[in-house]
Amino acid sequence: MSQDRAPKAVLGPEDVRRATTRMAHEIIERNQGLDGVVLVGIQTGGVWLAEALGAEINRIDADVVDDIPVGSIDASLYRDDIGLRPVSPGSVSNVTFEIDDAVIVLVDDVLYTGRTVRAALDALGDYGRPRAVQLAVLVDRGHRELPIRPDYVGKNLPTSTDESVSVTVDGVVIA
Repeated sequence: MSQDRAPKAVLGPEDVRRATTRMAHEIIERNQGLDGVVLVGIQTGGVWLAEALGAEINRIDADVVDDIPVGSIDASLYRDDIGLRPVSPGSVSNVTFEIDDAVIVLVDDVLYTGRTVRAALDALGDYGRPRAVQLAVLVDRGHRELPIRPDYVGKNLPTSTDESVSVTVDGVVIA
């Protein structure tokens, strides 16, 4: 976090809720329903968002008998920068459903360089072979180092590389 700039709120709780609702609608529409669709949040920031998207999808598509499966994946040991910076497993993966031939919506709070998403894709490979993987992020801040592009975005937020973006259910703050 930069020490010379005051944090600036760019989204409040209602903005996050609206973005989550819009993304949930987009997921249902793009997949023409929810058959075979599962949500997997990337530990740690993507887990709350995957759960919020799952709850919103279940609310929107209330006539479906089964709730959309929601899990989480810890990609920390799959990162390509192990050795360059301290990396420790932050959490445990929780994928309790079959992913073979599923459409996985991989969920994270912020997309920056794309390296966390790449690591999460590698981690998912340990659980099976999905039919497709789509990416949902609340904030896309640019600065990609890998050819990774989100399918669902809550907010495009161009930033400088020295800025830090914090995302919670209560809002988005740049510092």
